[in-house]
Amino acid sequence: MTLAIATAAWKPLVSLGFTVALLAGQVGQALPPMASNHWAIYLGSFIALGFILWTAPRRMRYIAAAANLAFAALMTFLMLSWRYGDGVGWYPPAYAGDRWMLQDYGWQLFALLLLIAGACAAVGLALALYEERGSLFRDRTIAQTSLREAEVDLIVEQERTRIGRDLHDVLAHSLAVIAAQADGTRYLSKDQPRGVLNALENISTSARSALVDAQRVIEGVHDDGAVTPQPRLSDVGPLVARMQDSLAIEQSESGAPAALSAGQQLAVFRIIQECLTNALKHGGRGTSVRLHLDWSGPGLTLHVASGIPAAADSPDRTAETRMGRGLAGMRERAHLAGGWMTAGPDGEQYRVTVFIPYGATVADAAAAVPGAEAQLAPAAAHPDLALEGAGDRG
Repeated sequence: MTLAIATAAWKPLVSLGFTVALLAGQVGQALPPMASNHWAIYLGSFIALGFILWTAPRRMRYIAAAANLAFAALMTFLMLSWRYGDGVGWYPPAYAGDRWMLQDYGWQLFALLLLIAGACAAVGLALALYEERGSLFRDRTIAQTSLREAEVDLIVEQERTRIGRDLHDVLAHSLAVIAAQADGTRYLSKDQPRGVLNALENISTSARSALVDAQRVIEGVHDDGAVTPQPRLSDVGPLVARMQDSLAIEQSESGAPAALSAGQQLAVFRIIQECLTNALKHGGRGTSVRLHLDWSGPGLTLHVASGIPAAADSPDRTAETRMGRGLAGMRERAHLAGGWMTAGPDGEQYRVTVFIPYGATVADAAAAVPGAEAQLAPAAAHPDLALEGAGDRG
């Protein structure tokens, strides 16, 4: 009976087997019958029944209940029969044989054993229902949490749809008109100086490129950026070539190029793009820019240096440039790519230095979405490298 209780929650069939072994051994005279103070040993079977009803599946519960019903009937016979227990001290000896003994007292003892078994079963079922109730509460909490997350996702998706629609309405038409007007003016003004024609061609090319980038952003907003093709390091060359008509760009490279993840390549491209745009925006046409990619260290080090216009040092100019988001966006991209960025004036130049380590864990999908970078990237992962007082040229 001790083994039956010990194995009830682990192996219900084994537990029932121990009870069967005990009763079969007594029926076959292999084990001694119950004495007057030994009958309580049988209660171990009912205690094991309680554990089985607590922990076992529904089918096993039915099997255990039916088995214990049969056990109670056999226990009643063993305790009352003159061949085994002879009443175990509760009832007078069976002088008239088992038939009259079982007829007179069998139902009383059988009902008592069933009452004890029912009490143990009720405790087991109560514990099972309590655990099931707790599981239902946990499932309800999980369902509520999932519902809230689904609502948040729905709101985010609606906001992405709105952003995509606004981007399309604001940018697509205007950029297409700019490209068409620039092409028309260039074809109608072929007698203009070569510099004017180059400027018009640059306007047309930049407008078309911006239109393609805007379309990429809109598609990325709807698709989480997972399927939209994004710029890579191989696109840096065409970018520099497009900007050569407006800036005097000197590009150089040292070391052997190493593999960068898609998110890191996107970060490098966007940072270079922002640096060249800032140089043109704040320095004007013809501003000299030095672009150097150093692959010789434990990661890619990007150096971009451009001339600073004299007006940039004025208080009004500083207040104006501080409103931009260019440097903050570049710094967030660098942090998300696993590296860091410093930016600020260096003598007569404005210098941007970016380090992207090789093999860093990068959230590629998040790198494609600036809003996700703002959530994932720390505000200042390398505060000691940040230049205090450097105006944002974005």
